[in-house]
Amino acid sequence: MTLADSVIQWYDANARDLPWRVPGTTPWAVLVSEVMLQQTPVVRVTPAWHAWLTRWPDPAALAQDPPSEAIRMWGRLGYPRRAMRLHACAVAIVERHGGRVPDDLEQLLALPGVGTYTARAVATFAYGQRHPVVDTNVRRVVSRAVAGDPDAGPTTTTADLAAMAELLPAEPARAARASIAFMELGALVCTARSPRCPECPFEAVCAWRQSGAPAPAGPTRRPQKYAGTDRQVRGLLLEVLRHATGPVPRQRLDAVWMDEVQRARALSGLVTDGLVEPLDHDADRFVLAGDHPPRYPSLE
Repeated sequence: MTLADSVIQWYDANARDLPWRVPGTTPWAVLVSEVMLQQTPVVRVTPAWHAWLTRWPDPAALAQDPPSEAIRMWGRLGYPRRAMRLHACAVAIVERHGGRVPDDLEQLLALPGVGTYTARAVATFAYGQRHPVVDTNVRRVVSRAVAGDPDAGPTTTTADLAAMAELLPAEPARAARASIAFMELGALVCTARSPRCPECPFEAVCAWRQSGAPAPAGPTRRPQKYAGTDRQVRGLLLEVLRHATGPVPRQRLDAVWMDEVQRARALSGLVTDGLVEPLDHDADRFVLAGDHPPRYPSLE
């Protein structure tokens, strides 16, 4: 039995019941899920995914709204530039592909903000194609089971894609199932810190286990802190702007964080990233990207 056969068998018995895996899920819904799941836990993504698709069931629906609405709907999922990318994707899909998410890998890669992982994930999970879909979890599983290394590198390389491609069955639909199964195994069992090796279908053949399961040679990566960072300040500023009913005066934004230098840096970063726009030359009033008068006829 190959590794792919083993992991598919395990997946069939242990996969989580996630809404974007339900048969008949649209390619747009798959794309939304993949963007939302980047750096965000499933438990937080699930209600946001449902709400997003209720409001914007297809790319054309989102493309008709300004990007500010996407930022508002994104709420507190974090890394709100992803909302901007989804909006830009929707516009491009409407303009280039008649509102249909393309099934061609190169066309997916050409969409705004869609990278190596997301393009292959959509082609594989939405259209059942045979592509190596490699995220952190997959890299870790392959690194341990095949190469015998305790962990993989921080970013996906062409070597990672080639290694995964060699493990996939030839038949596209089964290869697609193997891809999601490898990913699920890394998320649930072959975890970074506390792998549950007795539950792993690869336990008897895992090269890492056979070599004594050595610890990583380098320092352990610690979770990225949030409190007190520019990310927190950016989030507080966006929260004010998301709930505002008109342009927000700078004085109101000044009240969300006491450190003037850090607050100014965070606000400048939001403007640079295209999430926030000043309404005048003196930058005394701000709105979310795409929100302009006459939507806001006057200050609050």
